[in-house]
Amino acid sequence: MTKTRSRKALYIGLPLALAVALGSAAGYLYWQQKDAGYPHKIVEQATALHEHMLSFDSHVTVPLDLGSAGNELDKDGAGQFDLVKAGRGRLSGAALTVFGWPEIWNGENAPHRPTPGFVDAARHEQEVRYKIITGMVRDFPNQVGIAYTPADFRRLNGEGKFAIFISMLNAYPLGHDLSQLDLWAARGMRMFGFSYTGNNDWADSSRPLPFFNDTADALGGLSPLGEQAVARLNDLGVIIDVSQMSTLALEDVARLSRAPLVASHSAPRALVDIPRNLSDKEMQLIRDSGGVIQVVGFGQYLKPLSKPVLDKLDALRARFDLQPLQGLANALMPGDAVIAIWPEARFGEYAGSLYGILEEEPKATLKQYVDAIDYTVKKVGIDHVGISSDFNDGGGLEGWKDVSEIRNVTAELLTRGYSETDIAKLWAGNFLRTWEQVQKSARPVANR
Repeated sequence: MTKTRSRKALYIGLPLALAVALGSAAGYLYWQQKDAGYPHKIVEQATALHEHMLSFDSHVTVPLDLGSAGNELDKDGAGQFDLVKAGRGRLSGAALTVFGWPEIWNGENAPHRPTPGFVDAARHEQEVRYKIITGMVRDFPNQVGIAYTPADFRRLNGEGKFAIFISMLNAYPLGHDLSQLDLWAARGMRMFGFSYTGNNDWADSSRPLPFFNDTADALGGLSPLGEQAVARLNDLGVIIDVSQMSTLALEDVARLSRAPLVASHSAPRALVDIPRNLSDKEMQLIRDSGGVIQVVGFGQYLKPLSKPVLDKLDALRARFDLQPLQGLANALMPGDAVIAIWPEARFGEYAGSLYGILEEEPKATLKQYVDAIDYTVKKVGIDHVGISSDFNDGGGLEGWKDVSEIRNVTAELLTRGYSETDIAKLWAGNFLRTWEQVQKSARPVANR
């Protein structure tokens, strides 16, 4: 049920060290060649700003084949993230996500429902991604390092290294074992998100899966295990990521947590009215915690689907005896309750056709993305908003297709009158402040 991921072959490019050594002039010339479409003065200002400003992307998924032959990290390839692109864009660091979710498609490309082995399979995915991250540090020690604290992040930037912040998404692979949080915190995890598509035993998702026999608000928010996890994460000094949670689960976390919250990759529901996006009330709960909303560059959360795509979706639904769309929630995923009784073959045919139609939707633009930032700033204030891409799991916009193009985001912010001080807050300052507050609220093990 994950979004389609690119598996394109990579090609040989400049090593990161050379990309950095070329300096701001080369970065500026490259950006000119990309025809960003901004006035010369804005281009110069954005380029200069990224030479001394910290920048952080709070959600980049680690593909399972990242770093393998043909997908090398030190080569400039067709993927959205590698060290060369990060150097060219002057991205200081990113949250690389140790993500685990059971593969529901079998060898015949037909879906199947959860089995006892799904937790083990999802845990294996976590381990593979973690090994990729630690392998980056092992293989490129002069170019990359893991940031365990905000001070580490700043130090790594001062050393000219890319800072990796380890995050985790989806409690499903942890089963019912709360001690897994301690294990992963010891391994460097500094942000934990309870939810992805589908409910789990810790929390309700904003996108329950009828194919897995999910129903909306099945737990009424957090389960007792999830409530215990909030306290444990607070004690460990790990940020709680509320993106993808149901409204009731998010409200539970806001009520229970003594530390600020982060939505690592979310957009305002006012732009696209789906449960996956944040309502004004949810954004205000995050603000009131002292936290930050990292607005995500995922097109389907930033603009409604176009009429041609909606028409095709309704035609598909008619073919499968589903009612015409009422809103967009079931347009973006197979979420109709009746799917719970469908045979696996029928579900597979419908899901494949639905996602194929969604691929036809024109990409959202960078201007539409910054509209979402504008809205969020207006609702919660400049001190509680940040930036995330969701690269490698569906993110990417016209004007910001990979990590090398982050300066286009800055250029658009400059054209809208954001000050350099406020842009620095959006790119890293607000997240680093929140991270520091979370760590200050931690309690040593002996005091638990």
